Amino acid sequence: MAKGCVAYQGAPGSFSHEACAVLRPWDEAIGHDTFEAAIQSVHGGRCDCALIPVENSQIGDVQPARRLLDASGLDMLAEVWRPIRLALMAPRGARLSDVRTVESHPAALGQCMGTMAALNLTPVEAFDTAGAARAVAEAEDPTRAALAPAGAAEIYGLSILRNDMQDSADNRTRFVLLGRKGA
Repeated sequence: MAKGCVAYQGAPGSFSHEACAVLRPWDEAIGHDTFEAAIQSVHGGRCDCALIPVENSQIGDVQPARRLLDASGLDMLAEVWRPIRLALMAPRGARLSDVRTVESHPAALGQCMGTMAALNLTPVEAFDTAGAARAVAEAEDPTRAALAPAGAAEIYGLSILRNDMQDSADNRTRFVLLGRKGA
């Protein structure tokens, strides 16, 4: 069988990227800047399927992914709930006391509001968890941190300042696998 591809929204190291690697290890995972672009890659035949997060156990629907899924016209081929553990990461040498802002996808920020407030950290929205980690690494500013999967710290050369930033120990996200009708 020829190697196919699965589209996802985000940068390497994002939760969606990790889910693709675990759930579709035989496919090449192709990242896109937006959920819409990931879905369009399936419509256009560039990817066989797309893995999209649509619901989180703490914040409810992941928007705009849920709205786009409902309007996509694609078949839902499978679904899975995956645990979500968010790590606070910053440039090497930064300390938790240095950090003022935390960048991440709005859904990830929403899962950590209580913890961030307790640490007096200001949330800053970014297009993606791993994309935020990449931006923080490139800026090399010890006052900026990212919320992302722990694996993103390794990919982008960041230090983990604190694991399990999510407000709930039972933090999970439902991913759906979408494909073209009849494919």
